[in-house]
Amino acid sequence: MSGAVRLVDSIRAELAPVRERLLSHPYLAAVEQGRLEALQLRSFAGEQHAIISSDLRSVAHLVSRFGGAFFLDILAGERAALEALPPFAAALGMSEEDLWDYESVPGAQAYAAYMAWLAAYASDAEVAAAYLVNFEAWGENCGRLSRALMGRYGLHREQVAFFDLFAAPAGSFEKRALDVISGGLARGVSERLVRRAPRLLQGYELLYWDTLYSSLDSTLSGGP
Repeated sequence: MSGAVRLVDSIRAELAPVRERLLSHPYLAAVEQGRLEALQLRSFAGEQHAIISSDLRSVAHLVSRFGGAFFLDILAGERAALEALPPFAAALGMSEEDLWDYESVPGAQAYAAYMAWLAAYASDAEVAAAYLVNFEAWGENCGRLSRALMGRYGLHREQVAFFDLFAAPAGSFEKRALDVISGGLARGVSERLVRRAPRLLQGYELLYWDTLYSSLDSTLSGGP
């Protein structure tokens, strides 16, 4: 386990600049300052519906490959997230049919595409490391969005349940992830690969936020 802890600490340190960019992203600031209209928030709901729908299948494949409580818990979380998203979308005037009909943009779906690749080809240790590092910033941002959507936009707790699910991960999540990583390292999984998966997933996470922000009215970023 100590080897896995040292490796994850090293990965976190290496990716600290990306984490900082995620936490200070202008899209988050725009929501927290109440500068977005409901129509502008619909893209978040639509993209997340596509991502979670894909991730649910990816994690189901991980369960079929590796089994174990770690991936089963993530599968349950993805299912809960998919069920919690429609109330948020409804608050924005979107029906479930609207979610299914939403046309995604490439940059916002790179994360889900890479997650599908990991589910098909990566070791359990690579996937666990990617989740462990990525879920931290994502969870923190979801907590901020939940508070902003209630405080600035008047949404109710049920309507932000999607965000609250990610903002409060299970207390045993890190230990279980480290157990999976440790087992992979013991089997000879390359540290280089365990480093690569979080780096790429975190990069695709940043691309998601960048894509959402670039789709907004240019006046939000001071444009003409």
